[in-house]
Amino acid sequence: MSTPSPAIAHPLATALALSLGAAVALGLSRFSYGLLLPPMRDDLGWSYLLAGAMNTCNALGYFLGALATPALLRRMGTWRLLIAGSVLASIFMLLSGFVSDTTALFLQRVCAGAASAFVFVAGGVLAARLGSLQGERAGFIIGLYYGGTGFGIALSALLVPAALSSAQQHGTPHGWQLAWLALGAACLLATALMALPAKSIGEARLMQGQAQRFASKDFACGLAAYFMFGAGYIGYMTFVVALLRQQGMSPHLITAFYTLLGLAVVASSRIWARMLDRNKGGQSLAILNALLGVATLIPALTSAAPLIFLSGLVFGAVFLSVVASTTALVRHNLPPESWPAGISAFTAVFAFGQIAGPVLVGWIADGPAGLERGLVASSVLLFVGAALAMGQKALVADR
Repeated sequence: MSTPSPAIAHPLATALALSLGAAVALGLSRFSYGLLLPPMRDDLGWSYLLAGAMNTCNALGYFLGALATPALLRRMGTWRLLIAGSVLASIFMLLSGFVSDTTALFLQRVCAGAASAFVFVAGGVLAARLGSLQGERAGFIIGLYYGGTGFGIALSALLVPAALSSAQQHGTPHGWQLAWLALGAACLLATALMALPAKSIGEARLMQGQAQRFASKDFACGLAAYFMFGAGYIGYMTFVVALLRQQGMSPHLITAFYTLLGLAVVASSRIWARMLDRNKGGQSLAILNALLGVATLIPALTSAAPLIFLSGLVFGAVFLSVVASTTALVRHNLPPESWPAGISAFTAVFAFGQIAGPVLVGWIADGPAGLERGLVASSVLLFVGAALAMGQKALVADR
């Protein structure tokens, strides 16, 4: 009698291990930059526009990586692309600890973004496959994968201040470089921990001639809403720490705020699982975008710590579930052989939105209205995304 694979025997443990891919792709590689933006901006003399452009470069790389992922999935297989992308993202993070030239940092962010896309899409495909084996728990499994981003955010909230403090105590020039080195090491550790459990899910290699039907017109409203989400949420994740620092919040409270946000991301997999399983059209995407719009608006209107923490709690509990909702939308409405094409298409649109978001908010923040007005613009984009998502209908009555 053969022993069942870990993916079947221990699906939750496998999903948790796989979620470290999301932690690498977004939590550590991208969202840690929100914590590093203030010290890097102070040290290197950047404007908010230039600081935002750094995340735009990351999103550009993510966009290019998402476009290349379907071909790489066919050539390499899902698991190999997941691990290769995670190793590359770790290396590019480490490289940021050795440079201070702005052009070199721009290039690093592009490369890290491309590698992150490989990880995120490949991990999403594996999460969808794992979820398909679990029946009614599929939404929870998928949400658990994306919720892994919260582990990366929470870990960043602990690693970055500790590294910055250590660099300051030792008088290290460009102390933020030590934080990049710590984050890169964390990425390598996460890669090692997820490798074998992720492999147990199976390769699901896509052959060149295999059907991958994905008609963009069938998902036009969902794709447009997801673009608005990408453009809107990234303004908050890029600049909220800088805004809190500008408003006078203490470093310890900022660390607690960012840690809470990350832990809320992890919890989101349970909060929204039933809704993702039930809704087969754009309802989930609409509800979650609207909630994000409210959470993003709060820091622009008040500096009261309880309300700021409420904003972070709601934002964390929602924003990665928006990503999970598009994977659920693809899973509900397309056959399994089309999931990679569908997830890749949504990822590309998401990345394209993120290219515009940081530059827009940074440009507004450099004006007289400041960062508060930039977050208002982000909130408006999210509300528009909610309205667009309501137009996305299910393609099938039931799957």
